[in-house]
Amino acid sequence: MHIIKPMTMMEFFRKSEGTWFTQRAVHHFDLVADESGESNITIEILEKDDPKVKEVCEAQGIDPNSATGGASFSWQVNLDTRELSNANAAILVDIPDETGKTGKLLRNQGYVESIPVVSRYNFADDGVLTIDTDYDNNQGQERCWFVTDDFRVRVSSVRMMNGINLMTYCSERRCVTEQTLEQMIQKNLARS
Repeated sequence: MHIIKPMTMMEFFRKSEGTWFTQRAVHHFDLVADESGESNITIEILEKDDPKVKEVCEAQGIDPNSATGGASFSWQVNLDTRELSNANAAILVDIPDETGKTGKLLRNQGYVESIPVVSRYNFADDGVLTIDTDYDNNQGQERCWFVTDDFRVRVSSVRMMNGINLMTYCSERRCVTEQTLEQMIQKNLARS
């Protein structure tokens, strides 16, 4: 199966738009027990003229005109039917370098520490996205790639000052939207 791999952050955001079912395993390198879980991640595209993009840029002291756009990420426990909460959400803004394969990723809230951060990203020739983030007390690295258009993998590590603290593996499947499900039902009904 041929897959078109995203090679810029906005291509990556657009390919990631929607809701994803995530299964994760976390391995701790200290006395904390390993853990696993299931959650949903909802990703929405933010165009470069979106007020949220401007707000994140200005908070980081970056000219909003250098942004190509961004994405809103929200996460919650799988099967949680409540509205998405801002407490479990982040805005990411793309500030690409000249090639578009590398650049800065502004976040209003970090993944490891809940503070605004600026990450560096790059896309390898095989489409693997690597994001490196320096926090106040930690360093994080996340890698993500698409196996198919509807299945992707994420791995990450968090390094404390004394070495690697934890590693995470996530497999993510795109959830079928209500509209797509209805189209599938109608198509099957038409065949009978």
